[in-house]
Amino acid sequence: MNKEQTFTIFGGTGDLTFRKLIPALYNMAAADNEQLNGQIVIIGRRDYTSEAYRKLAGEWVEKFARLSYREEIYKELAERIVYYRMDFTDEEEYKGLDEFYRASGAGGHIFYFAVAPRFFGTIVKGLKAVHGAGSGKVVIEKPFGENLKAAEELNIMMEAFFQPDHIYRIDHYLGKEMVRNIQTIRFANPIFSNIWDAEHIECIQISALEEVGVETRGGYYDHSGALKDMMQNHLFQILTIVAMDRPQGPGVEEMHREQMKVLQALALPEDATKSAVLGQYRGYRSEQAVAAHSATETYAALRLFVENDRWRGMPFYIRTGKKLTKREMQVAVVFKSPVPGVPQNILNIKIQPTEGVYLQFNIKRPGELDEIIQAKMDFCQSCSYINQMNTPEAYERLIGACIRGERSWFSQWDQVETSWNYVDALRERYVSQRLPVYAYEPGNAGPDEADRMLERYGHAWFD
Repeated sequence: MNKEQTFTIFGGTGDLTFRKLIPALYNMAAADNEQLNGQIVIIGRRDYTSEAYRKLAGEWVEKFARLSYREEIYKELAERIVYYRMDFTDEEEYKGLDEFYRASGAGGHIFYFAVAPRFFGTIVKGLKAVHGAGSGKVVIEKPFGENLKAAEELNIMMEAFFQPDHIYRIDHYLGKEMVRNIQTIRFANPIFSNIWDAEHIECIQISALEEVGVETRGGYYDHSGALKDMMQNHLFQILTIVAMDRPQGPGVEEMHREQMKVLQALALPEDATKSAVLGQYRGYRSEQAVAAHSATETYAALRLFVENDRWRGMPFYIRTGKKLTKREMQVAVVFKSPVPGVPQNILNIKIQPTEGVYLQFNIKRPGELDEIIQAKMDFCQSCSYINQMNTPEAYERLIGACIRGERSWFSQWDQVETSWNYVDALRERYVSQRLPVYAYEPGNAGPDEADRMLERYGHAWFD
């Protein structure tokens, strides 16, 4: 075994590790595109032996891996998995971790923090006792902090220990196939690239809808809410990819520069009553670890404007919520009608659970009358078994990118800071204007007020 490279997961007995990370490592091995060839160290508090952990992880791989489970492939992967029991909140225990690494010849560290953000700082402090840890890479899960102040403090601590370009702020949405495909759809097709602006587009809608509630995440979610958990984390990142100008060249810096221009051009609405709707599903306050009188929003809908030459005056509608009618994530581009009464062209980029592209356009009805009817083209990428087998999942892509040192599809600190600033200011404005958190029934489309916000401007959500 090559132990020059060591991949360590803090939080190795949590859902993220079992459902996503270990299956992703298996998929990479099964697809024979694995760059990670050293040992995999799993850190957790539970009393497992390495053999017991490997057996348990194998069951999760069978259940959640994208590629078919093959015993010989998993066995090769499992031989590199080592379980190390420790309380990662106890700084004294990192001395033992250092001894373990030295004894096993570990080096070339990649640390994955698959734990709640409140533990990031604790782990960084502990890793100061580990030889060579500061020169390694670190992957941290969103959200980065619980507010702007906490995010700033965390960033200062992280960059004081790790090299800034060795910090990978992972956003698994940016690893999804159709999110990455947005650039190709935009820039490789003149029929879209030449009309991708406010002159030709009526509005753009970004939706991230969930059927489930907070489930076991009530303790975290009640201190976060939809604005922090989804808007500033994931959806603003997708917004920048949809709205940015074409990068002037390849590489992370050019893409990052264009994304930042979009975030800096986001206008903060003066009147939140016309630009934001927050809601909470009935029964949320009875969820595990949720405060009895919680006002935390489980739904958020925003009407935003990007104040630059390309987009000035055209609204971006963004919505996200839990306990809704369906699970769906999509970007709907609604083009302006050429003449009154003619249906609008709509380009819908489907991100999950279905991956693909839907286009609605106009044709003449066959016959003698000059009647216009709608035609629909629907390309379902994920409906093909071959595509499913050949398309890496988000965590596979992003772990591989981290190993190779590719940073284009990871969030940069200034993006995180700008998004936090915007969301904190918007929330403060919403609260200062004493706007309510509207109740909505589980299993419907969210609060009616979100529909009315669009109706006020002659628009409707695309479903």
